[in-house]
Amino acid sequence: MRPVNGFKRALAEGRQQIGIWNTVGGQVVAEALATAGYDWILLDTEHSQTDVPDLLGMLQAVAPYPVEAVVRPAANDTVLIKRILDFGALTLLIPYVQTADEAKAAVAAIRYAPRGVRGVSYLTRATRYGTVPDYAARAEEELCLIVQAETVATLERIGEIAAVDGVNAIFIGPADLAASMGLPGQAGHPEVKAMVERAIHAIRAAGKPAGILTGDPVFAQRCIELGTTFTAVGIDLSLMLDGARARRAMF
Repeated sequence: MRPVNGFKRALAEGRQQIGIWNTVGGQVVAEALATAGYDWILLDTEHSQTDVPDLLGMLQAVAPYPVEAVVRPAANDTVLIKRILDFGALTLLIPYVQTADEAKAAVAAIRYAPRGVRGVSYLTRATRYGTVPDYAARAEEELCLIVQAETVATLERIGEIAAVDGVNAIFIGPADLAASMGLPGQAGHPEVKAMVERAIHAIRAAGKPAGILTGDPVFAQRCIELGTTFTAVGIDLSLMLDGARARRAMF
């Protein structure tokens, strides 16, 4: 059976997808989060101890549950992307894409020749170990590419980036955006929030789904009202620490 990307379909239909960030490596936390009822879970290899080899087991752990896995590579790197796709990831969130050319490079990395540069292997989890005979010809139909806008300069190029064929959605990174505004560590600053709101409008105006991660429930709801259609509302480690600190405060 050919893999189907429910997350990509939901974005195309404009259905809100609520997500959670997985930074704690290993299969147990990923699988436990998969039971929590979220629409998507981000398996992060950029700002976590999770490395590419760890992803195979994590993707397998999440697969039985009604949640879509999104993987963030450590960089917009052809080799990293190739390996993650071979493990069966259907949706990638590419960090720090600042120009249309960088977006085009990410698109090329997920496409086979002659449309791209992805290396070909038929004995991978992505091909169900060779049991999907038309995988190479049709893989692109189910793959979803999200690029991450993380700087003021990038937001000024939203139209150019959104126009790149193969970019399915654009995700706003508030933390790095704050740093680029001269406000490092202040993602909740009013000026940063105002810039995020403008970015959501720009992405929507460019005809692409907009996404964001924020641990602020009030601002998350505000972003949804403005038009984000894939909204991550928490990070595993942060939620654990919040719970642990709150419980300690009780005693």
